[in-house]
Amino acid sequence: MTEFPAEVRDRFAGAGMDLDELFSAGELGARMGVDVLEAAPERVVARMAVEGNRQPYGLLHGGASAVLAETLGSIGAMLHGGPEKIAVGVDLNVTHHRAVRSGSVTGVATPIHRGRSTATYEIVVSDDEGRRVCTGRLTCLIRDAPTER
Repeated sequence: MTEFPAEVRDRFAGAGMDLDELFSAGELGARMGVDVLEAAPERVVARMAVEGNRQPYGLLHGGASAVLAETLGSIGAMLHGGPEKIAVGVDLNVTHHRAVRSGSVTGVATPIHRGRSTATYEIVVSDDEGRRVCTGRLTCLIRDAPTER
């Protein structure tokens, strides 16, 4: 279960939303084993197993790192926008620094910019030894939520 600060739970309390479901990794993240550990507009953290997310050479697939990065940045942007907004990714880039063959990776997203219409997060993905595996940057467009969900 994701750890949300009290102020986040309070902000979303009257919106009739299940925070754990809304700010999870979604269907793709669930298939990949992404486990969101903590979520706040200032910091989002998740872990993902390498096993099951490798490319044919036995290395963590770069696309898996990209999914982790976009998931974390999107959650941060959604929390920043609040219950009356939605956040959609419009630009993602990732740079791969080192290969990982086993264990897990941890992603940490922190904001670079949080405005009214956009939010940009830097996402650092590290291996079990704390070595940087990948650096990502995600910009999300923040829009009014549809009136019907």
